[in-house]
Amino acid sequence: MHGAAEPFVHPALFYGDPHAYLAGTVPFVRAGPAAGEPVAVAVPGERLRLIRDALGADGAGVRFLDMREVGRNPGRIIPGVLRAFADAQPPGRRVRIIGEPVWAGRGPAEYPACVQDEALVNAAFRGREVTILCPYDTAGLDARALADARGHPSGRHRGRRGAGRRGLRPAGRRRPLQRAPAGRPGPGPGVLRVAFDEDRLPDARHLATDHAGGLGLTGEALENLALVTAELTTNSVLHGGGSGTLTVWAEDGRVLCEVRDRGRLTDPPAGRRPVVRDRRGGRGLLLVNLVSDLVRVHTGPDGTTIRCHLGG
Repeated sequence: MHGAAEPFVHPALFYGDPHAYLAGTVPFVRAGPAAGEPVAVAVPGERLRLIRDALGADGAGVRFLDMREVGRNPGRIIPGVLRAFADAQPPGRRVRIIGEPVWAGRGPAEYPACVQDEALVNAAFRGREVTILCPYDTAGLDARALADARGHPSGRHRGRRGAGRRGLRPAGRRRPLQRAPAGRPGPGPGVLRVAFDEDRLPDARHLATDHAGGLGLTGEALENLALVTAELTTNSVLHGGGSGTLTVWAEDGRVLCEVRDRGRLTDPPAGRRPVVRDRRGGRGLLLVNLVSDLVRVHTGPDGTTIRCHLGG
């Protein structure tokens, strides 16, 4: 499945039913220990049980993770799942991972973040001795998701008749998407919008936390919103032109926090790299991804918008 020319390999598995799913994933897992390769499986819980049951005793030593939990925010997948497992292994040992980031039921706000994350995987692992197999459900996903998935460098296509196509476009040619978040909320009693600069940072943060509490956010989620607003507004002051606009509102059972500034984010993997010991910086956006349910980033000529979903 991998060759000497490129140590990192990122194939897709297209499946249409449980039989095809197991036929593509179980041999991949079993081949790991035989080759001395640590294995992790990060897929939605119901499919995790399928693989675990099929492996039986062969699953001993495999790291099983429910992607619905650990990958709820797609921005966590690279630093908190894929890199976290790979980086924990002994240097020089090839690692194999099954990662299923997209499944039927992912919301429309989550899907573009999943596509962006999949594109960034290649940059995150370039030159590493890692194979990541990404399954895609041809029976449950829509045509758009399947078309995006065919950007993988190679693929095994099982399941529905007519799915067997090879010669896929290399994943390295896929551009990390930074689609603009949906339109901003209009003025109203449930929307807080406040301009801030260095002098007004404390007031903006307190207003955001108080407003989110009034919208029903409580406990850990409210604490996370305080962290998010602190990190993003500070980042705007330091790197985004010295000022910005903070907006907080409720939508679809969640509280959304958005920060806009005049800066341009020129590093697409920002916030998706694990913390490097003894290296200053780079922790703020990673923290935002780790504590939020969803993070959307859009950067363009006029500046950068980062929108975080919390609670719900």
